[in-house]
Amino acid sequence: MALKNIRLEVMQTVEKKIDSYIDQYLIPVDEIWQPTDLLPNFQKENYMDEVIQIREEAKELGYDFWIVLVGDMVTEEALPTYESWLMDMEGVDQHGRNGWSKWIRHWTGEENRHGDTLNKYLYLSGRVNMKEVEKTTQHLINDGFEVGTGRDPYRNFIYTSFQELATNVSHNRVGKIAKKKGNKMLAKMCNIIAGDEMRHHLAYREFVKTIFEYDASEMMIAFQDMMQKKIIMPAQNLRQSGGKMASAFDDFSNAAQRLGVYTTFDYIDILEKLNAHWEISKISGLTDEAEKARDYLLKLPSRMLRIAERIKIPQDANRFKWVEPNGII
Repeated sequence: MALKNIRLEVMQTVEKKIDSYIDQYLIPVDEIWQPTDLLPNFQKENYMDEVIQIREEAKELGYDFWIVLVGDMVTEEALPTYESWLMDMEGVDQHGRNGWSKWIRHWTGEENRHGDTLNKYLYLSGRVNMKEVEKTTQHLINDGFEVGTGRDPYRNFIYTSFQELATNVSHNRVGKIAKKKGNKMLAKMCNIIAGDEMRHHLAYREFVKTIFEYDASEMMIAFQDMMQKKIIMPAQNLRQSGGKMASAFDDFSNAAQRLGVYTTFDYIDILEKLNAHWEISKISGLTDEAEKARDYLLKLPSRMLRIAERIKIPQDANRFKWVEPNGII
């Protein structure tokens, strides 16, 4: 019980600066981009020219690319799961509308635009079976997810710090592939979404850094615990219609690795970046248990690198109901 009280006290202390975090890391509604800024304007007479451009440019993108883009979009569309998960953290009072619930609502508002944008693009591209994609999205929301954080804010913020940067990497790489294939519209969408994800990563990373100042040992142990469990992706339970929960995730992940969109080496790189920013090696005054946790975290990247170098990624693309192999449905 005493441990829980310490966490709540720390959360309340950090919460006092929540408005400054919102001002620094989020953008007001009237100033931030909206999906319609990046998509054809159907109120203009030439809207069909832009739709035709989308469909023509989409023909240059390969099968694995569409699998990854659909997986990324579905991940973004499962936002109700993530908001309800964060709202359940210790220290968040959505009924009293405290500072943390304000942060989560505003973060959700920004994230919500990502799925809207990519969903509309996929629909207009004519390259995917949208009904099958929609079924996958509904399944992912129905199935929910368990990322090993419980209601602990320390573990939740470790997860979001890691995951937001992973999402930034993924969207950024997809954008680069699209640009290389001459698809400037999609490249711009992905790059702008990646920029949002980076701002969100910087915010959650700052939350953790601040908590380290108040409760270093418990935060260090929480960090170790999350890395021992492994940071699983929000789409871990991905499935297609008629499939079992989580049956499609490995194939989606393999496609991302084949494309170089998000790999095991990126996972390791993110861990190294977090270790460096939080100055894990320099934190003092730790308990014996936290010292052991620190040693584990500092040695983990090199240990994971040795394993990653031996992993072979399947080169054959498995068939997805989302995407027909021979072009437009």
